[in-house]
Amino acid sequence: MDEKYEKSIHRLGRIGVIVGILFMLGIPAVVSAVYDVWPESFGQLLAVGAGLLAVYIPTNVSEVFGYTPILGSASYITFLTGNVTQLKIPVVVNAQALAEAAQGTDEGDTVAAISVAVSSAVTTLVIVAGVILLVPLRPVLTSPTVQTATTYLLPALFGGLFLNYVNDNCGEYRAKNKTLTLIVPILAVLLVNQFYPLSGKQGYVVIGCMALSVACAYVLYKTGIIKMSEKKKG
Repeated sequence: MDEKYEKSIHRLGRIGVIVGILFMLGIPAVVSAVYDVWPESFGQLLAVGAGLLAVYIPTNVSEVFGYTPILGSASYITFLTGNVTQLKIPVVVNAQALAEAAQGTDEGDTVAAISVAVSSAVTTLVIVAGVILLVPLRPVLTSPTVQTATTYLLPALFGGLFLNYVNDNCGEYRAKNKTLTLIVPILAVLLVNQFYPLSGKQGYVVIGCMALSVACAYVLYKTGIIKMSEKKKG
């Protein structure tokens, strides 16, 4: 990657994140100052938010470690605009697949940045349209047919995302039997969930599955079950 581009994208990304944090913390601070509704103490604030922090901190940490290799420099705008797992990752993965751009390459980084930027713009336009058309479309949105269809959105999304990973693609290389690394983590999650419900602990589960997947991939590669080969060019 061009060094000048890399430095500029990191500089702009850091500035954008800082501005985003200032807005996220500044708006509540201004509201609290105007209406004089400050928390009585930091301990009270921490006590109220402890439950949310316990859920979202591990989730956010797992997303950063798990998704940054896919997103590359697009990580800044992705984590700033949100909807990472539900929207941005499927968009990036499919865009890279369609463009035949491998993750971790300059081409993959560029495709990820463009796809996230377009996705963010489209999402904003959809939200604006939704706000304007909310009342006129209320009968349609509240109809039984639409309500039933919405229950299948997430399964369909994650199903499509899962199928995109069931291949031997590894950037500039092919990894035969790579999909076998999914078996042990999936079985482990299903087994543990039978005796100890994992609902609300997704962040911890993702971090554990990441480590388990790496260990499985290492063992399968060392035993020769996973075989690496360079892709034929042209």
